[in-house]
Amino acid sequence: MRGALEAGVARRIYGPEEISAAVLRLAREIAVDHAGRPLLLAGVLKGALYLTVDLGRALAALPDGPSEVFVDYLSVSRYGRSEEPHEATLLLDAESPIEGRNVVIVEDVADNGLTLRFLQTFLEGRRPARLRTCVLFDKPARRQVDVPLDYVGLPAPDCFVVGYGLDYHELYRNLPYLAELTPEAMQRL
Repeated sequence: MRGALEAGVARRIYGPEEISAAVLRLAREIAVDHAGRPLLLAGVLKGALYLTVDLGRALAALPDGPSEVFVDYLSVSRYGRSEEPHEATLLLDAESPIEGRNVVIVEDVADNGLTLRFLQTFLEGRRPARLRTCVLFDKPARRQVDVPLDYVGLPAPDCFVVGYGLDYHELYRNLPYLAELTPEAMQRL
């Protein structure tokens, strides 16, 4: 299956080393802002699973970072029975309390901004002490609404990208790099 997945890749955009360096840089930025305080990473499933885990590990390895790092997950959908976008729906809520805590939303990509705006508004309503947003990949060309992004890893081109958590019909998520998907691969699925 690995060969079949890679056959759908038009080009690699960022390799594993570049992604690892970006994750470490993000962890350092987050650590400076939350030094000595407990921190909750709120990962957005499914795309930010890998980023949340890697970010949590990187934060734990830093000597002057948060006093404790907690990890929880949320899941949001903007699609119903069709592929047409609609209002965001919370599919899975975080189990951890938010009120009074330092929280960083961890998302794989910021594209149109609608999902992030929904999550920021939703979590602000739970009165965290501090709410920040971290994205690994930023696609400003797709932005429909302005959303604050406190920690940004790497810019992403205005094309359909997969890998390191990003998928197409649940495939390609586990690629250790970010890549552009070929139109042929999209037509096959």
